[in-house]
Amino acid sequence: MIPTIIVHGGAKTITEDKVAANHTGCTAAAEAGWAVLLGGGSASEAVEAAIRVLEADQTFNAGLGATLNSDGEVELDAAIMEGSLCWGAVAAVQGVRHPISVARKIMDDKPRMLVARGAERFAADCQAEMCNKDDLVAQEQLQQWQEDQKVIDRPNTVGCVVLDASGILAAGTSTGGTTKQQSGRVGDTALVGCGLYADNKLGACSTTGDGESIIPVVLAKTAINFLVGDRHPDEAAQMAIDTLISKVKGEAGCILIDNQGRVGWAYNSQDMAVAYMTTEMDKAAFFTKK
Repeated sequence: MIPTIIVHGGAKTITEDKVAANHTGCTAAAEAGWAVLLGGGSASEAVEAAIRVLEADQTFNAGLGATLNSDGEVELDAAIMEGSLCWGAVAAVQGVRHPISVARKIMDDKPRMLVARGAERFAADCQAEMCNKDDLVAQEQLQQWQEDQKVIDRPNTVGCVVLDASGILAAGTSTGGTTKQQSGRVGDTALVGCGLYADNKLGACSTTGDGESIIPVVLAKTAINFLVGDRHPDEAAQMAIDTLISKVKGEAGCILIDNQGRVGWAYNSQDMAVAYMTTEMDKAAFFTKK
């Protein structure tokens, strides 16, 4: 099996002054996951490694640099799923530097979603990286929140999809939600079938965009369903986005890898930051537009 990794930094409008930062961040994430694969690591290990890079990069709406809710605080959601249908998720957590790692610990424990204080206690008990909740508030996002500025290059999930050398697929997502969202709001990111899905028989998907639009069309599972009949992931991804457009209002994007290692993505936002790598490439390819 040919290992493959694809990451996204969100379906959004990417202003000219943010292109380089999105390029650097997404490429670094893809390379981090790729290094895990080259070292013999699993798909879920590679997904976690890639998303941790994005969670630590203030360019993206995940971890440090996430959007602030209605109370001016960072609340984070994340999830991970393997093609064996194992999964784990956290939602509305504070003071957790890498929620994707906590989601993976949950997956390895038993499939479930933990939220808010319960998830934070689980994270602390598992010796995850904890911090003061204010440590995750980036200055740029705080200023935008205080001045009630219109946020352009920010709201949207980050994610990663991987196929490893053993033919195992995994997908992951992580987000800070939407700007000034009501405290306690949970979008699609942590919901299996909506923000992510993985099935070793077909493929794996990570989505990004307006959670309230993604959830009712079950976007990630819809995209995976379109892979039947050996359909290329590019076509399946576009069909999933077209389905969303035909049923609800809102912007979204998705990245896909099928069980053959083929990649694809689609979106209906202005831009989408994507990077991917396979064994046939000497470096990661990066795109903001198709």
